[in-house]
Amino acid sequence: MKQILIPAVMVTLVLTILTGLVYPLVMTGLSQVIFPHQANGSLIERNGKVVGSELIGQKFTKPEYFHGRPSGAGDGYDAANSGATNLGPTNQALINRVRDDIKKFRQENPTYTGPIPADMLTMSASGLDPHISPASAFAQVDRVAKARGVSPDTVRQAVERHLEGRQFGIFGEPRVNVLALNLDLDKTLAVSGHK
Repeated sequence: MKQILIPAVMVTLVLTILTGLVYPLVMTGLSQVIFPHQANGSLIERNGKVVGSELIGQKFTKPEYFHGRPSGAGDGYDAANSGATNLGPTNQALINRVRDDIKKFRQENPTYTGPIPADMLTMSASGLDPHISPASAFAQVDRVAKARGVSPDTVRQAVERHLEGRQFGIFGEPRVNVLALNLDLDKTLAVSGHK
């Protein structure tokens, strides 16, 4: 019994130290040296203050800001409650929410008459998606321009500056980071009395 127990305890102890301490410390150290921005959460700072992360969406409701996709994470973009609602296509709660989101989108963007982009009505699996499709951004241009008192072309150019292509040219879809775009607008096209 002793011949089996001592090696088992030793292997468990060695593996615990290697996989529970050494490996995480080495990976953390390497990531801090090689990718410090990403390793620290891809945080965005303005005037020395952290205002968000490139990886987690935020809830924008004012007309001078681009709005992200709906979020089912807590009260919206709550990383502690990340996850989808898992409502099926015939669930009445989902049907009602989508119907209300369509009505809200049309009220907020009265000059946009095209089909509403799907990502403005559907939640991501995590509920934390920081991106919208280019179509969703362009659908909101008139509202944002009017609220900021500038021409739609000026806001459209800001959207185009923030278009991100597919990763490595093949993965994912073109997208726009809502937080980065809104911060850029605040910096370049500030609303009077608003920064």
